[in-house]
Amino acid sequence: MQLEKIHKTNDVQKLSLSEKKELSTEIRDYLLEVVSKNGGHLASNLGIVELTIALESVFDVNKDKIIWDVGHQCYVHKILTGRKEELKTLRTFGGISGFPKVSESPTDAFNTGHSSTSISAAMGMACARDIHHKNHHVIAVIGDGALTGGMAMEALNHAGTAGTNIIVILNDNEMSISKNIGGMNQLLTKLRIRKNYTKSNKAGRNIVNHIPLVGTYMVRFVSKMKSSIKQLILPGMYFEEIGFRYLGPVDGHNIGDLEDLLSKAKDLEGPTLIHVITKKGKGYKFAEENPDQFHGVSQFDLNTGKAVKFKGDDYSKVFGDTLVSLAKHHKKIVAITAAMKDGTGLTHFSEVYPDRFFDVGIAEQHALTFAAGLAREGMIPFVSIYSSFYQRGYDQVIHDICLQNLHVVMCVDRAGVVGNDGATHQGMFDLSFFRLIPNLVIMAPRDFEELRKMMEFALAYKGPIVIRYPRGGENPISFKASPIELGKADVIQKGKDLSIITIGNSVWKGVSLSEKLKHDSISCEIINCRFLKPLDEKTILKSIQKTKKFVVIEDGTIVGGLCSAIKELILQYHLCEVQGEFFAYPDQFIEHGSVSELEKKYKQDIPSIYKTIHKNLFK
Repeated sequence: MQLEKIHKTNDVQKLSLSEKKELSTEIRDYLLEVVSKNGGHLASNLGIVELTIALESVFDVNKDKIIWDVGHQCYVHKILTGRKEELKTLRTFGGISGFPKVSESPTDAFNTGHSSTSISAAMGMACARDIHHKNHHVIAVIGDGALTGGMAMEALNHAGTAGTNIIVILNDNEMSISKNIGGMNQLLTKLRIRKNYTKSNKAGRNIVNHIPLVGTYMVRFVSKMKSSIKQLILPGMYFEEIGFRYLGPVDGHNIGDLEDLLSKAKDLEGPTLIHVITKKGKGYKFAEENPDQFHGVSQFDLNTGKAVKFKGDDYSKVFGDTLVSLAKHHKKIVAITAAMKDGTGLTHFSEVYPDRFFDVGIAEQHALTFAAGLAREGMIPFVSIYSSFYQRGYDQVIHDICLQNLHVVMCVDRAGVVGNDGATHQGMFDLSFFRLIPNLVIMAPRDFEELRKMMEFALAYKGPIVIRYPRGGENPISFKASPIELGKADVIQKGKDLSIITIGNSVWKGVSLSEKLKHDSISCEIINCRFLKPLDEKTILKSIQKTKKFVVIEDGTIVGGLCSAIKELILQYHLCEVQGEFFAYPDQFIEHGSVSELEKKYKQDIPSIYKTIHKNLFK
């Protein structure tokens, strides 16, 4: 067992090539064992096993810096850097993170949870190294579609012109860059990385340059001819043109070839890009056949590949099904997502209306301005992106959509606490940052039926509008919902002792809390705000002035959202005589754990809220 020999950083360097091949098989088995029990990102980690082994065999991660783009493919790195046993706690509350985390290990060079960031971070670290006159290597590993992100292209442009020593590894899982003529690439790569190639090429130019009359013209002619031929046959010519030395493609599952190429790349000056071909999901039949399905998984049966728990309807599916139904009668509806067709529930829409579906790749900024262009010409775009990824397109929402007051429906999936993906993926901030933008209407449904009604409302509304909803299923509420009107809250229960003001997924907490307080003879009025903006100030003020006591509950940060809006309202109308409590997550980044565990820790669960109300409002 080679895995038993891996206890700390650089232990992999002690193994022979044959032992490393055995290790790769054992690591895949271990990954399958852990992820099938804990859930996590499987296919991407299965595909990067040999590359990680080769990287950590050639480079010293105690001093060299490896930045993993997106970060979800770091499980093998964690195993090889002394966290083999800790991986069994993957994504569990208090356990190891599913992403690189600098506070977890010094070998995690940079926190990464969103895509297309690694080259920018690596450039910053490489330039800092140069300023400090150090000589370690900086390596960015990017792939899994992340090269489509505009930030990655901006970083490549900077790196190519800066001339800084940096190595970019393009982990190509055969879905991004063509390898149809890879044989020619490999031949020319071998020429480029010969030790004397650069020197001899420069020396040859010097000799020819000194030939009287024709020397300079000969060099220019040969250079142009060489460049033209390379552009015809080399897919890597783009990288060469912007200043990178392009190496590859290389088989990402051949440890020997990888080590050889990485060792040679260490000696090259300036920016280098290594093109590595890998197979996403390698070594596990079900993941190889369905890499998208096994990108991120919950618990599953290893023998069948089937999820342990049956997955019923969730908000994403209800959104997708409703949009298909609406699009049947409204030909102007188009759907847009950023590499999250399955996750956002748009797979069915893409099949029924392929001409009206657009997956723009990992490019949230483009997705939003693209939507603005469609809206400007009379279409009605529904843009479905996860809450934490909407952060990446904030300027586009302001400048391109809201400033022009365009009819774009921004569907914010995974809003609120999402659980085990942790701080980089929690949907904590969308209510806060959207609330700052003029012209923007913000809605949040309490359940599936209200989501459907809000989508119908958004379709008819003539301006920019946000609908935000959580991950997973609904918490059904027995109270009948009233029709939706712009800026109008729904008072779902009348009461006289306490006003419960809430929105979206937190409405069920208000209902549950009311039932609990009823046993204490406390009569609650429950207000489902529906709209954070425009806020139904009249209904809220009327209720608070009647009961004199209130609580506000939301599933976001305490800063900037519903809690802040109610505080502003209290101050604006000088309601000094009222008492209130505010329940939201603290002004900090929320770690990974199940939703129930995090609610309990931050006292956002019903028992904690109930206890606080009794302590502070009904002593």
